[in-house]
Amino acid sequence: MHAIATRGLTKVYKNLTKGNKRSLDELSIHIREGEVFGFLGHNGAGKTTTIKILCGLVRQSAGEASLFGIDVRDPASRAKLGYLPEQPYFYEYLTPRETIEFYGRLRGRTPQQRAEDWERLSLLLDLRDIAEQRIKGFSKGMRQRIGFAVALVGDPPLLILDEPMSGLDPVGRRSIRQLILRCRDEGKTLFFSSHVLGDVEQICDRVSILSRGKLVREGRIGQLLGEEPHGVEVVATGLNEVSRAPIAAAAREHRTHEGQDVFVFDEAAAAQEAARAILDSGAALESVTPLKQSLEEFFMKEHGATAAGAGA
Repeated sequence: MHAIATRGLTKVYKNLTKGNKRSLDELSIHIREGEVFGFLGHNGAGKTTTIKILCGLVRQSAGEASLFGIDVRDPASRAKLGYLPEQPYFYEYLTPRETIEFYGRLRGRTPQQRAEDWERLSLLLDLRDIAEQRIKGFSKGMRQRIGFAVALVGDPPLLILDEPMSGLDPVGRRSIRQLILRCRDEGKTLFFSSHVLGDVEQICDRVSILSRGKLVREGRIGQLLGEEPHGVEVVATGLNEVSRAPIAAAAREHRTHEGQDVFVFDEAAAAQEAARAILDSGAALESVTPLKQSLEEFFMKEHGATAAGAGA
C-alpha cells in the first residue's frame, strides 16, 4: 500500500473576471511508506494546491487522491497524518506546552497520551527551556519547531510539510533536516515541498518536479542526476603564466580562487593531461575531482526546457 497516491488529480480555480485557472493537470504520483519524497517546482507550479488537496483543505476538480488507501475526501484519511503549513498559525498567547496540549485535545488524545506527547516532543525539539514562554515573541525558527511538534502530536506515520525550511537560517535548516532524517529512521513517510534544493538533494529518496500543474520528471536523485560525472575539476597551486596558458586554453572553464588555479575539463583524458603538465611544471597538484550535476542545475535545466516548450 502506498502512503500517498494520486491519479489524474486536477484542480481548476474558477474566476469570473480572469477566466478559469488550471492549477493541477492530471497529476499522478505514488509515495511508498517509509520514504522521504521531495516535491519541487517554481512558485505557482501547483505544489501547495496538491498539499491542500491531500490534507482535505480543498477539493479536487477531477481525479483521485488517497492516504494509506483512504480517499482524501474521507476525514478518516487524516487520522494518520501530520501537517506543517508553510506559515503555521498559533494562538499567540499560548505557550509551547499549552499549544501541544491544545492540539492533543483536538486529536482526541487522552490526558496520559497528551502528557507522553509533551515529554517526547519537548525533548525531540528542544522545547523545555521555552515551555512556559508565550509564542508571541518567538522567532521564525522557534515557530517552525513548534509547528513541527504540532505535526508530530499523536506520532502519525505520515508527515506532509509545505516549505518546512522557508525563511530559516543555516542553523534552522540543519535542525529541520535532522528532524526529517530522524523521522525517516523511525519509519515515517515524509512528503514535502521546498525551494532549498541543496537540502532536498541531501535527504530525499525520490523527488518529482512540477511545472504549470503538470508532472515533468520523477525518480530517485541518483537516476535523475546521472551517475556519470559531467566534467573533471583540476586544482593547482604555484603555476606561472607560461605553464598556465596552455592548460587554461584546453579547459572548459578556468578561474582563480584564493591563490589557486581551478580548471574544469569535459573529458577525464584532458584532465589527466593537465595534471601531468602541472606536475612537470613544478607546480603543486592539489586535487582532481569528478564533477556531478547538482539538483539545482538539473531543476533549472528542466524548468528552462519546460518553459521553452510552453512558449513554443
